[in-house]
Amino acid sequence: MSMNERIVECVPNISEGRDAAKIERIVAAAAAVEGVEVLDVDPGRDTNRTVITFVGPPKAVSEAAFQLIAKAAELIDMRGHSGAHARHGATDVCPFVPVSGVTMEDCIQLARDLGRRVGEELKIPVYLYDQAALLPERRSLAKVRAGEYEALPRKMKDPAWAPDFGPAEFLPKTGVVTIGAREFLIAYNIDLNTTRKEYADDIAFELREKGRALRRDMKTPYTSSGRLVKYAPSRQEFPCGYCEEVATSLEELATHSREAHQLDLSAEFEFFGRDPDHLEGVNVMRRGMFKECRGVGWYIPEYGLAQISLNLTNYKITPAHAVLEAARDLARDRGLQVTGSELVGLIPFAAIKESAEYYLERQGASRGIPTPDLLRTAAQSMGLEDVAAFDAEKSVLGLPKREGPLVQMNAVELADEVSRATPAPGGGSIAALAGSLGAALAAMVGNLTFFKKGMEDHREAMERLAVKGQRIKDDLLRAVDADTDAFNDVIAAMRLPKSTEEERTKRTQAIQDGYKSATRVPLRTAELCLEAMQLCEEAAESGLPASVTDAGVGALMARSGALGAVYNVLVNLGSIEDSDFVADMRAKVTALKERAEELERKIRDIVERRI
Repeated sequence: MSMNERIVECVPNISEGRDAAKIERIVAAAAAVEGVEVLDVDPGRDTNRTVITFVGPPKAVSEAAFQLIAKAAELIDMRGHSGAHARHGATDVCPFVPVSGVTMEDCIQLARDLGRRVGEELKIPVYLYDQAALLPERRSLAKVRAGEYEALPRKMKDPAWAPDFGPAEFLPKTGVVTIGAREFLIAYNIDLNTTRKEYADDIAFELREKGRALRRDMKTPYTSSGRLVKYAPSRQEFPCGYCEEVATSLEELATHSREAHQLDLSAEFEFFGRDPDHLEGVNVMRRGMFKECRGVGWYIPEYGLAQISLNLTNYKITPAHAVLEAARDLARDRGLQVTGSELVGLIPFAAIKESAEYYLERQGASRGIPTPDLLRTAAQSMGLEDVAAFDAEKSVLGLPKREGPLVQMNAVELADEVSRATPAPGGGSIAALAGSLGAALAAMVGNLTFFKKGMEDHREAMERLAVKGQRIKDDLLRAVDADTDAFNDVIAAMRLPKSTEEERTKRTQAIQDGYKSATRVPLRTAELCLEAMQLCEEAAESGLPASVTDAGVGALMARSGALGAVYNVLVNLGSIEDSDFVADMRAKVTALKERAEELERKIRDIVERRI
């Protein structure tokens, strides 16, 4: 799965963790849907639960989720289920998670559409939770699942708990299914140079949103060594969890919390499960440093060290590197060292890219570097190979791919392949390759200028140029194979049967669709090549003087790519019968050609002036 695709993750949890044959059949129901890739199947005997992770395009993932829920309802009987994990249905939960090219709103719609379909076609009661919830009180999974399966006979009779879809009746065999949409959860562990679980706990409680009980008068650097602070209404003592203030009443504490800390005291009490009418002897709580962060400490015998085990439930709010750097500071204050960290499962490319860019910025280095370099920066900076190997191909979702057969060839192999007596690869693929090299040269000039002493005034602009150049380069490299693939669609259509009138009509339409697709690909190549030329213009004008010829060569390459792609658009138009489509394409490529030629003249003037 690459970042230019629309990718959704689905993580159904089924109430079966012991019967391998059943689990295999349920997973197979999802895996059979075309376009879906099952990434992980994690059964638990004690929990009697299996967590399944698969990804793919939105429509395919939704279909796979439906097939999985149907198969689980067929094979799992909740009447005999027991396990350590909370549950209330054969498919207990089924969340959709945006990964690449999709929004949370897309996933919310997927969840609601699936819920309606499950309710109507499978006749199973459905609750919607988290971001997909129709009612605010149902956003919390814990609230929706309160009482678990055993509470359903009573709950299903309560109008307040009528399901969002499906029958409002208790189904002893299947229970209910809870479908939702949430942000990507990153399981992330931070390694410490100690075997003491309580030391890891002490730091975890400082980091996690849930925080900890307030303590004072610490005897050691560890917060846990301090004295617990409690409410004492009988003595008119209402300590603040965030400073030394001790109010004499709840009203006074509420005013202080609002004015000094911008906190709503009633919301704080609700968050920590505190009853304001029963506070005598109750611990005062304070939140931790990071929202959307859960954490505990544990000891891992396999590694021989303690870890801070974290779940980052929204990396857009709390990224891994921010928690890691805070953990490093907290550990140092306690005489400990963070030796590295570990990703458990998957991480979106956007998340690890953000971490890499954070460390590059701290180094004073350019962020406009190739993807492999970004991944290496993140892995080294975060110590991701401290206790286990880090394989980006397996661990990073939405990783930019350049996996086509042509771009994987070396230069000699590609030149030989082009020279053979086959229509593809041909001019369209070579135009895209030329454009990618033009964008690469623009990025190179941007990065060289970024580091050059005396060019500090241009650093910000050159870094932006390099970042954009990397994106255009990668897009054009993908177009090398996309051009050949598009032409192959035309050939495949021509080979369709034509014995009957219906077959001839279908074949003709397929050929026309193939030619349109084969036309759109080089049009996009031409547009990207023009963008590459614009970067080369900026690099030639403002970049390192010694590299002006590199910018000039880049412009010439990108210009060749643009005009070559235009030729490939025009040659295909003669085979297309849709006159409106042809006219629109001709207008677009005419404007592209004129702009490319104008830019070429301008860049040549800049280069020759600066040489």
